[in-house]
This record gives sequence, structure tokens and C-alpha cells, in this order.
Amino acid sequence: MATNLVNLEAVGKVYGTRALLDGVSLGVSEGDRIGVVGRNGDGKTTLIRILSRLEPADDGRVTHAGGLRLGVLTQHDSLDPAATVRHEVIGDMADHEWAGNARVRDILTGLFGGLDMPGFPQGLDTVIGPLSGGERRRIALAKLLIAEQDLIVLDEPTNHLDVEGIAWLAAHLRARRSALVCVTHDRWFLDQVCTRMWDVQRGTVHEYEGGYSDYVFARAERERIAATEEAKRQNLVRKELAWLRRGAPARTSKPRFRVEAANELIVDVPPPRDSAELMRFAGSRLGKTVFDLEDVTVQAGPKVLLKHLTWQLGPGDRIGLVGVNGAGKTSLLRALADAAYSGGEKQPAAGRIGVGRTVRLAYLSQEVAELDPAWRVLEAVERVRSRVDLGKGREMSASQLCDRFGFGKEKQWTPVGDLSGGERRRLQLLRLLMDEPNVLFMDEPTNDLDIETLTRLEDLLDGWPGSLVVISHDRYFVERTTDRVYALLGDGTLRMLPRGLDEYLERRERLRQAATAPGAPAPATATAATGSPAAAPAGPAKPAALSRAAQKELQRIERRLERIGEREAELHARMAEHATDFEKVAGLDAELRELAGERDELETRWLELADEG
Repeated sequence: MATNLVNLEAVGKVYGTRALLDGVSLGVSEGDRIGVVGRNGDGKTTLIRILSRLEPADDGRVTHAGGLRLGVLTQHDSLDPAATVRHEVIGDMADHEWAGNARVRDILTGLFGGLDMPGFPQGLDTVIGPLSGGERRRIALAKLLIAEQDLIVLDEPTNHLDVEGIAWLAAHLRARRSALVCVTHDRWFLDQVCTRMWDVQRGTVHEYEGGYSDYVFARAERERIAATEEAKRQNLVRKELAWLRRGAPARTSKPRFRVEAANELIVDVPPPRDSAELMRFAGSRLGKTVFDLEDVTVQAGPKVLLKHLTWQLGPGDRIGLVGVNGAGKTSLLRALADAAYSGGEKQPAAGRIGVGRTVRLAYLSQEVAELDPAWRVLEAVERVRSRVDLGKGREMSASQLCDRFGFGKEKQWTPVGDLSGGERRRLQLLRLLMDEPNVLFMDEPTNDLDIETLTRLEDLLDGWPGSLVVISHDRYFVERTTDRVYALLGDGTLRMLPRGLDEYLERRERLRQAATAPGAPAPATATAATGSPAAAPAGPAKPAALSRAAQKELQRIERRLERIGEREAELHARMAEHATDFEKVAGLDAELRELAGERDELETRWLELADEG
């Protein structure tokens, strides 16, 4: 029988007139891996701080097992700014001692890209004081993971980690024997790591078995039986449930409740997006050209990030852009935005970016735009527009859209200066969408947003007819909102990945293994913001002629795949137009099947070439 590590008995906590926790009783035992979810402000962080005894409860009792070894990662580190990374992370261990420790080597490599910590000026001897918040947070996480713990409590551990770092952390935590309690908005991470969920809502905590996907299923079942939640919230749950069941069934292998009940919930729920209809509508709004890049070079100061890039972003394209930090994702979006906002006059260092005449771009950057703190929320939105056209005759008022994004009637009259960071982020996105763009760039849109807000945003984007490019370390969000993934691997090129983020991680792992193999040349000096190499040799050198030929064939295949996608969208639209003409539909369906077969062959050849490279 598993030993009980922490008990909460009838715990209560009140801030002002609001009860964040009301009579909560919970327990954490050996082997537990618990994910904590809930809306911003509902008490997730308060719960784990009380559980960790970092904050006292107003009522009830918190009990720890005798001799409990507890490690806590809070949102604000307690590192000594005058100390070095070596002092905080390694402590008193001699070099031969920590270098011979497999766990230490794995943690330093996983979080910083290598034992010599590339990207830090003096490696392990770098002084902590001048480092960025993200670098300090990774140091605090490394310090915690290197120690032996019975229970690890993490508050937003994936902040400031890229896709690779998050994948490494998930694998590391799965392999540890420590119990875990983790607050995070990263739904993919919850699915990978957790076996139980705590949902903090209105002062109470609901417990569920399984990871995030199982939690969505079980929550939908609970709400179906209880029938107490409002209709719009229920519809969002059902829509996400439909996506999980149909689009990614492997996300959960052991549902903890009746699958029949889940299938009853989604029997009349259509797919999240009608891609053919959206492509057709986007084409009518945008024409044939959105962004057309020809032999483009993108630089950040003197550093060349992308070279000889030829690429097209078409009407209705929904692209996820991933890559090592520092490879040029944000710089590429900025180059496109500069060309759009200047009417095509502002061009990159080399090459040309063509911009469609009808493009109306909205760019959600990582920086939260400053707004007048005296404005009310509704006023800030109405200053852009009072109503927004969602397409197909659907309209929303500013107040309705505010409500859709979690700003209820009372919250709409809150001064902007009183909003939290996450609420300001929501307001920034609202103002962009109210301007009715037909092209949307989103750079880390999930920062500071809770899961409920993310599902509302995903629901809104499902019906948004335009071209979309998303940069995000939130794997779940990328997979949920985009149709294709492109990657910047730090070698100055942009590559389409037919298998998405799984393929990206595989390719990065091959690059890392090739760079560390005996006799491999030294990796490039450019480093990612996470400390991992921004570029590394892909293996033994091949004849230059073969490499050029393979690259040309890759580009030819990518262009053909794009044309196939466009043709498939046209065929779907024509099938909808001639739905009553059986003979016509049969002919169109036959062409679709031929295209699907050609797509499979091209993707197989693409993967063969990629493996050779």
C-alpha cells in the first residue's frame, strides 16, 4: 500500500471577501502524479502553496509525513544573484563526482543543451544576477531536479521552455520515482506526465483519474449527468471531446469511464473545422496571393537566420511554426509583417516578399501592448470596433465577444490597470480580432492564458476564415488550431514536416546524436535561448552534388504537396456545390482518392530524403 505523503483536511482560504478554498480535503501518496487545472484566479497556486506549507491555511489542517523530502518550484525563484550557476545547481560536488552522475548529466543536457551550458557566458561559472527570468527559472528547475525528493511540486514548469525542453522534462518526470503535483496550462504535458487531475473551481476541488484527455472525457460525463453547467460551457466541452475522440484517439489509452457515454455526447457534434468551407471563404476575402517569398534572406542585426527562402502562405492556410529558440521564427513573422504594414515597400536584406493587395494583417506579438490603464475593458474593445463580422452572416458585438473571452458583464467595466497579466493578454487578442483581419500572426499566444480561455480561443479560431500562422511551445494548441507544421532547425532553412511535432523532435534528436558522436565536428556557435545548439551538423558529409539534388527534390515535393492541398480544397468545395448530383460527386471523389494516393507516395519519398539528409 502506497505511503501517504501529504494530507489536507477541511482546508479553507479567504482573500478579501472571496473564498478561494472552502473545506477542501485531499491527499498525495507515493507514486501520485497529479495535474492541477482551473481558471486563472480560482486558487491553483494558493492550493499548492498551502500543500507545500509555503502559505498558511485559514481553516483546516495540513499534515506532512515525517522526514518528507519536498522540492517546490514557485513562479518566483529564490536564487542568490551573487552566486554562480555552479554554486546553486551543483553545490559542493567535485567535477568528477557530478560529471559521473547520470542524472546530473541528463538534467544539464536536457535543460541547457550540454554539460558546458552553451549560451551562458561562462558556462557553469556564470553569475546569476544578470541572467534573464527564463534562464533563472531553468536554473531553479535544474537545482530542484538534481536533488533527491519524495514529492515535487511545480508551478508552471514549462514556462520559458521550448518544445524540446518540454518533451525532455515530461520524459524525465515520468522516469522519476518521486510523487508529483503540477500546475500547468500545457495540456500535452499534462497528458504525458499525470495520472490524476485536480480541477479547482469556485472554492472546491474535483478529482479525476487519468491525464488531461481522460479528464476532459470524465468532466463531460459528470456534466452530462449533473446537467448543471450553462449551455455554452457544455458545448465547448463537447467540441473538445469530439476532437480528442476523433482526431487523436491515441491521446488516452485507458479511459476511466464508459466510452459509450462519451460517444453519445459527440454523436451530433461536427468536426471542429469545415476546412473546405473556410478555404473557400478565405479565398473570397484574400484572393490568390497572401504572402509570396522569393529567395528571401532574413537577418537579426548581422546574424543571418534564413537564407534563399522561397515559400508561399496561401488563403486559408493554417501553419504551425516551430524551431529552436533563436532560429528566426519571430524574425520571419516580423519580416512578413513589415512588408504587409508598409504596403510591400519594406523588404528583407535580400530577396522579395510579395503581399496580396487585400491582406489585413493582425499580429499578436509576445509583448503585451500598453493600453490606457484608465480605460474600461469594454471601452478598450469598442475603441477598435463595436461589432465584428465572423463570416456566413454571423456577427458579434464587442460585449458578446468580451463575454466569449471570459470578461463577464461586471468584468467589462473593470479598469485596464486592474487586470492581471493573463487578462491583459486576452484583451490584446480581443482588440486584434475586433479589427476583422483576414491574416493572423500569433507569437506565443498561450502565454498567461488558462485552459478554459485557451479552449474558447480554439473554438473561435475554428470558425475564423483567414490565413493563420502560430508560433507556440504549446504543442496541444499547435496541433489543435493548425493543419500543417513548418520547422526552423537552425540551419537557415524552413522545412515542412508531414508528421508534425513528432517528426520535429525526432529530427532534433538525430541532430543532437550526430553532434555528440565520436569524431563529429564541433557544433555551430549559435545557440538557442534554452541553451541547446541552434544548429548542428546532420552527420557525415555527403557529396555536394547529391545534397543539392536532394534539396531540389525536397522543394519540388513540398510545392506539389501544397498544390495537392489546394486542389483538394477546391474539390471539397465543388462536392458541396453539387451535393445532389450523384454522378458529379462520384467523379470528384475519384479524383480526391487519386490525390490522396499521390500525397501518400510524396510524403513517403519526402521522409526518405529527409532521413538521408
